[in-house]
Amino acid sequence: MAASSALRLILGSSSASRRQILAEMGYSFTLLSADIDEKEIRKEKPEELVVALAHAKADAIMEKLRNNGMMKEILDSKETTLLITADQVYFHKIPDEVVESLIEEGNVFYVAGGLLVEHPLTSPLVEAIVGTIDSVMGLPKALTEKLIKESLQEP
Repeated sequence: MAASSALRLILGSSSASRRQILAEMGYSFTLLSADIDEKEIRKEKPEELVVALAHAKADAIMEKLRNNGMMKEILDSKETTLLITADQVYFHKIPDEVVESLIEEGNVFYVAGGLLVEHPLTSPLVEAIVGTIDSVMGLPKALTEKLIKESLQEP
């Protein structure tokens, strides 16, 4: 469902998959990348790590907005502005020869987590997908739509 003109979305991601998913949902949005060192953020539990990474991305983007003057524009606007950041972590053991082949091929350097579930070398290793394929790609459509609608509701 496309957004109303009173909504401004900022996608805090450099992920091509996330851009594609949000565009498929019918939203117009501005892209801003957090440019953080994700390796500096560590948590023991994967579910805590992805939340910490998403928060760190949001903090970095908010700082960019303050520094480039966009924050004043946003605050002066009558539009509701939402910043969407996300992260994902979920891995199974992948044999060394598969890892080496993927690295040699090079595509893994351009995807979140370095793993393409649809790739012929990795798809046989996927035991289960929790959620939908768009969840695995980094932005679950149904959940994103639900959260956008909830954020626009009056308190």
